[in-house]
Amino acid sequence: MSNEHTNGEVSVYWDKAKCIHAAECVKGLPKVFRPNERPWIHAKEASTQELIDQVNKCPSAALSYKLANEKMEDQNQSSGKTKVDVMPNGPVLVHGDITVKNSDSTEETKSKVTAFCRCGASANKPYCDGQHGKIGFQG
Repeated sequence: MSNEHTNGEVSVYWDKAKCIHAAECVKGLPKVFRPNERPWIHAKEASTQELIDQVNKCPSAALSYKLANEKMEDQNQSSGKTKVDVMPNGPVLVHGDITVKNSDSTEETKSKVTAFCRCGASANKPYCDGQHGKIGFQG
């Protein structure tokens, strides 16, 4: 996970490997999420509830948060249900706990949200890396 960005009450984290660059964070809280700046997350620019609400809208779970004195795994627990969403012109999102068996027979356990490539251009197959936007994938 990337660096901690905090407003003192909540810390926001970004996992670059999970990011599909849907830009929901930038559209929802542009005063906080500024992709052309370094650091690009300015957590002090929003209330704790605004940050939590926006992080929860991240379609790939690349963004996560931790309240002060809370364990990270507490807020990352899945509901136990599995749900599949096909994003327009983007990845397949699988919400919930899953096991992915890779082509080399290794297995990975994923939780919360996993984004799978639908366009075929990802350099991180079977996972989405945002290439669908760069190649103009429609589907």
